[in-house]
Amino acid sequence: MPITPTVEERAGCGRGARVTARLMRRFVRPLVARLPWTPFTLRFAPLLDLGAALLVPPRGTKVTKVTGIGCAAEWVRGRGVPADSRKAILYFHGGGFVSCGLRTHRRMIARISQAAGMPVLSVAYRMQPKVTIRTSIGDCVDAYRRLLDEGYEADGIVIGGDSAGGYLAFMAPLYALRDGLPRPAGIVALSPLTELDITNKIAHANAALDPFIPAPRLWDMVHACFPDADLTDPWLCPVDADLTGLPPTLIQAGSIEVLRADAELMAERLGAADVPCTLQIWEGQAHVFQVFADISREGFAAIREIGGFARRATAEPARQEAA
Repeated sequence: MPITPTVEERAGCGRGARVTARLMRRFVRPLVARLPWTPFTLRFAPLLDLGAALLVPPRGTKVTKVTGIGCAAEWVRGRGVPADSRKAILYFHGGGFVSCGLRTHRRMIARISQAAGMPVLSVAYRMQPKVTIRTSIGDCVDAYRRLLDEGYEADGIVIGGDSAGGYLAFMAPLYALRDGLPRPAGIVALSPLTELDITNKIAHANAALDPFIPAPRLWDMVHACFPDADLTDPWLCPVDADLTGLPPTLIQAGSIEVLRADAELMAERLGAADVPCTLQIWEGQAHVFQVFADISREGFAAIREIGGFARRATAEPARQEAA
């Protein structure tokens, strides 16, 4: 019979998170609401990653460039993480499928690495509109295949991502399983996009609360990145896919973000497919609040939860039973 997802309401929203949400609502949301999603403007979206050069990783972080995947990638090891670890997190950044990259997420990923005690392979998959979404998914599957080819065991790999990367954190394992690759140990999705039809998000109470994403603008993203797609295609839309066989999953979302609707629906669908899932809803937090850990202490707490999940998911079977 279906599994009931574990839903954890994480109470407490500090001053840093409240101030950040106010500033985003005042300055960021109006910009996102007016920014045109045209082929011309999207050409400049990748520049956001270049502008993130000042977001230096924490002291002690080791970064190593990776080649041979077909897209940019790098190993990120947080302070104290051993170089010879045979466990790893495979991570896909967010950015609406058109922006962000290795630099924008390196600081947060280094903290995830330290919390999990294992290195993170951060993948800058090729993005729209230069390639199709299936090419992006293919880059992510190739990165997983690369880890397996290098001797990493599937039960020592956790796949993660945020926002658009959270979408890929579900789609990559689905495609990998279709291709006969072994199941990873776990999935971590931060504020994931999981439903391509935006109707439920527009109708959700958080459409009026989200300080960052104006829900109707998500239609522009879908039309630009999934042109002429069947929005319920199971090989494009995670919530409509056959999720049977996916590994244990941790989903984190902010209580005031519009993609909470997607997080809740995905948790429900995973449970219906007998996939163990924990959904954490963090009070007062905005979209991918973990990125703002320097400002919001709840971001650090959420990252510790991610690290704990990765450690448990990749533990030896005997240790998992004892946990």
